[in-house]
Amino acid sequence: MKIILLKDVPKVGRKYDIKEVSDGYALNALIPQKLAEKATPEKITKLEKVKKETLISKEAEEKELVKSLQAIKGIELIMKAKASDLPAGKAGKGHLFSSIHKKDMIEKMKKDYNISLNEEAIKIDAIKEIGEFEVPIEVNGKKSSFKLIVEKEN
Repeated sequence: MKIILLKDVPKVGRKYDIKEVSDGYALNALIPQKLAEKATPEKITKLEKVKKETLISKEAEEKELVKSLQAIKGIELIMKAKASDLPAGKAGKGHLFSSIHKKDMIEKMKKDYNISLNEEAIKIDAIKEIGEFEVPIEVNGKKSSFKLIVEKEN
């Protein structure tokens, strides 16, 4: 029986794949669990249309992503934080009383440059010292970075 998968099914296929499986497997397992539906010519045509629209929207998202990553490349994000006067570590940097986390960087980037990122994109741990940091970003395999300057708040 020909089926259209509605979800990823291990050892069968991925969502929206059209597969040929045994009638018993389709009728007793896949269809009752809403993992698949019977493939009719109308549903196959509709699926191809949905796949095409999804592909077009993904291409548009990819172009927007590349533009955003290029815009991020030259950014210097300046953040102020309370820090101790005592030098910390070999570099003599002041230790922050409260770390600067990914969400703080994202909020500042949105406020200053109107660029949205998610926390998974930023590939650096929380910042705990004053100084300049190169913050790597990776989204869908595309990489970029921006400079984060942490200054002492008066």
